[in-house]
Amino acid sequence: MFIEKVMPRFSETDALGHINNTVLPVWFEVARGPIFKFFTPDLNPHDWKLIIAKVEVSFVGELFYGHEVTVKTSVEHIGTSSFTLRQEAWQHDKCCAIGKAVMVRYDFIAKSKQALSVDEKAALNEHICQSS
Repeated sequence: MFIEKVMPRFSETDALGHINNTVLPVWFEVARGPIFKFFTPDLNPHDWKLIIAKVEVSFVGELFYGHEVTVKTSVEHIGTSSFTLRQEAWQHDKCCAIGKAVMVRYDFIAKSKQALSVDEKAALNEHICQSS
């Protein structure tokens, strides 16, 4: 599991004083950084190997400005050419949002998916969810 700490900015709040629902996908993307490095260690966009096939966010609690948020990222499923990440945003010891992202190993020149390598699967498997 990877842990990313986020300090909400005032600009990320909505009129009700909560963190806006558009912010969570951005935080979740930032927290996927260590996973991206399994595929493109230098994060060079010209050598990128992943696309997102699906993203979903379930809002299960409120998040507020001025209090640190912990984003936890783990691997939920590993397939032949894709994998699913589970991400959770925690504040005050409560899970406030759950995200899932399906990532696909992709060849941008051939415009087609590629099988995950043995090494890529092994790296992902080290971060598999212990429970959902």
